[in-house]
Amino acid sequence: MAMSVTFSALGVPEYLAKVLADSGIESAFPIQEATLPSTLAGGDVLGRGQTGSGKTLAFSLPLVARLAERPQRRKARFPRALIMAPTRELATQIAKTVEPLAKAAGLRTTVIYGGVAQSRQEKAMNEGVDIVIACPGRLDDLIKQKIVDLSQLEISVLDEADHMADMGFLPVVRRIMDRMPTGIQHMLFSATLDNGVDKVVKRYLSNPTIHSVDAPKAAVNTMEHHVFVIPNDDKKELIRVLAQGTGRRIMFMRTKHHAKKMAVTLSKAGVPAVDLHGNLSQNARDRNLAAFAEGTAKVLVATDVAARGVHVDGVELVVHIDPPAEHKAYLHRSGRTARAGSDGTVVTICTPDQQGDVASLMKQAGIKVPFEKVAVDSPAVMKVVGEVAEPVAYVAPVQQKRNPAKSKPAGEGSGRGGRGGRGQRPARGAKPAAEAQGRGGERRRADRDGASQGERPARGARGANTERPARVANAERPSSPSARSPRTGGRNAGGATGGRSRGPRRATSPAGRGN
Repeated sequence: MAMSVTFSALGVPEYLAKVLADSGIESAFPIQEATLPSTLAGGDVLGRGQTGSGKTLAFSLPLVARLAERPQRRKARFPRALIMAPTRELATQIAKTVEPLAKAAGLRTTVIYGGVAQSRQEKAMNEGVDIVIACPGRLDDLIKQKIVDLSQLEISVLDEADHMADMGFLPVVRRIMDRMPTGIQHMLFSATLDNGVDKVVKRYLSNPTIHSVDAPKAAVNTMEHHVFVIPNDDKKELIRVLAQGTGRRIMFMRTKHHAKKMAVTLSKAGVPAVDLHGNLSQNARDRNLAAFAEGTAKVLVATDVAARGVHVDGVELVVHIDPPAEHKAYLHRSGRTARAGSDGTVVTICTPDQQGDVASLMKQAGIKVPFEKVAVDSPAVMKVVGEVAEPVAYVAPVQQKRNPAKSKPAGEGSGRGGRGGRGQRPARGAKPAAEAQGRGGERRRADRDGASQGERPARGARGANTERPARVANAERPSSPSARSPRTGGRNAGGATGGRSRGPRRATSPAGRGN
């Protein structure tokens, strides 16, 4: 039986096989069995397998094993291996698989993606990293800034290349791959070879071994597919009923706004739910995914950003609340369940007016299922729901509580010039704002605003002297600029001189030009 092949039998070093055994993985999946002999020998591989087929280990094992065979001194900014993934979620997920293997081999990894400050990524690169797992956009930025240099790369992996193409990343991917040395090992994994993926294969892979595991149409043997046709008026109630089972479920919606709204609606109905979409900060994404993985949230309401990036075991049901726009999205969304050989159920909710579109979608996806007209309490619906979980009292998420408190200072900050981070500094002390008028902070702000020197007389304690800068700002500079400049310079010890001394310079330079 194919599943009984051990990793050691395929040539994986014993210490890596032990790491896998410790985490409960003892026999290889078909894609691993098919690709490991080629990849461990250093050959280029094109792997075609459905999502959830075990391809992350299929490239992680040979990558770590081959780097460990040839130990080298770590160099700042020069990684030895690069894995590119289309989304932050997928990059993070790959890192979780690679890190224990790399640690066992004495190799260092880091993850690079956008949406967060680059300082930590820069620090990691400067300290020296063997394996970089990256999204193309941020990686391209760091290469341009010379923070990452790929000239000494030995192994390159491109995961979910078809998704890269769908997201418009291929030009950036090609630009990055053009910076790699020729003749290195390339591993490329993609469910399909359309949208220009075939051109990448021809351009960079040298005589690759091609392994197709499962047809590009999804294998449906471990998934049970349903299409529930229901009147529009009953759709919301059907969603609530489908959400209330005891296991994890992912529900897909077309827009970010609706995903957010649906997560709150379900939570208020006693089903703890979190949202996942492009409008969330990285911290919020991580927090919501963790809640879903731990089980404190039973339902994840997501847009297509999560269709490939969420790798959580034990998702028993995927619901397409909004049918996806095309069949590939259907396959990848549905691939969040029935992962790694387990079973799962996929339900598409369809209103009467959507039946034509959904029928053609299912045909393209290679899935033949009858359209079932249902009511909210139909036996077919209740069978999918299974055991109903106890309702959970709604608690507003932490980030929702925090936001009003945050937005108030931000609003005040923006009212003072909308300078993002800086603008919030005065806002932090909304109460002592009056005191701040007499301090250096207000002085510096006035200088940044250029001609706002007129605010200074508000510090009346300094009497007539404080009016002089105001007159300078009001174009009275030519009268006696040199006389005032030293006095203000001495009194402010450089704090406000920048703002005032600009006046005389501007006044005198035209005269200089005239001479």
